Amino acid sequence: MIRILVIEDEDAIRENLIDLLEISNFEALSADNGKTGLELATQLCPDLILCDVMMPEMDGYEVLAHLRSHPHTATIPFIFLSAKADRPDLRQGMNLGADDYLTKPYTPDEILGAIASRLEKHQQVQNNLQTKLNELRSNIAYSLPHEFRTPLNSILGFSELLVRHPEKLNPTDIQEMADGIHRAGQRLYRLIQNFLLYTDLELVLSSPESVTQWRQQTTPYSQVIIQNASIRQAQAANREQDLELNLIETDVPLSATSLQKIVEELTNNAFKFSKAGTPVKVSSQIGPSTFKLAVSDRGRGMSREQVANLGAYMQFERDYYEQQGSGLGLAIVKRLVELHQGRLKIESIPQQQTLVQVIIPLLSPTPNGDRDLEP
Repeated sequence: MIRILVIEDEDAIRENLIDLLEISNFEALSADNGKTGLELATQLCPDLILCDVMMPEMDGYEVLAHLRSHPHTATIPFIFLSAKADRPDLRQGMNLGADDYLTKPYTPDEILGAIASRLEKHQQVQNNLQTKLNELRSNIAYSLPHEFRTPLNSILGFSELLVRHPEKLNPTDIQEMADGIHRAGQRLYRLIQNFLLYTDLELVLSSPESVTQWRQQTTPYSQVIIQNASIRQAQAANREQDLELNLIETDVPLSATSLQKIVEELTNNAFKFSKAGTPVKVSSQIGPSTFKLAVSDRGRGMSREQVANLGAYMQFERDYYEQQGSGLGLAIVKRLVELHQGRLKIESIPQQQTLVQVIIPLLSPTPNGDRDLEP
């Protein structure tokens, strides 16, 4: 049975609402002030809350602010009931995250209609989330075992030779096997780190308070961070001569860790899916209201359908190409960009080129126009 909490200090109104809800086959809970209502909401986590605005001890705005600041109560549908019908009052409630705002007097049909609408919307959100989780589980079940198994096989195979037949190996053989173990270990470590980071980002996105904290981070000296991350990936691919940098120095509305991760994943993909001897270009620019990072390569590219279907643990054309990685890298970039209210723009021509642009809104727009060019 759907559980609804009524927080209302006027006895007659509260009792009428409880009777209406029970007649309509809802489980009704009640509190006669905001403090008690917040305690009940935290303990029992109702499916929906009806709350008055003006109450003793704690008003409705304070109740909502507390609920929205905690992950387990942040998404509970919340409807204000108030005699205050001024636009500033309405805006204040909506800015705090209220789902609806009904002014007194209201009819039973209006109350029940608002409840039905908010419960339906909440259920749709939950269904969409469950669909995404099911897709993620399916992709993990398909991709992750292979990605763990491949480096583990290398580590186990080389180490077994070293343990069982050390007398048959010369120094050159030992060095080659040690290099193989090291590369496989690095690949496995990167996979685990990406998996943990992606999981953390999903949790952050479910918490309005955490999202707000992430969006307040900035990084000075972005040019150095982008340059160093790009060079490391070029060195790892043994393609330093293919890297072309066109960067500006500016503050970026991202944490240093997020910026570095975005650059690492985009340049890693650019080198991975293009041939040695072809350029990989990395550039940055700043406009009146956005920071832009662009990475381009002349590799195998992607079709429109593949771009549209990009997500965690998604890979394409594995029957035709040897492909390392779980597909998490680009999904992490996408999540980081979305977390900062930005856009990930991908333009690709199969077998010719790919251009990936990260566009992040500035915390405070600059007075000047764009500086520098995209690759």
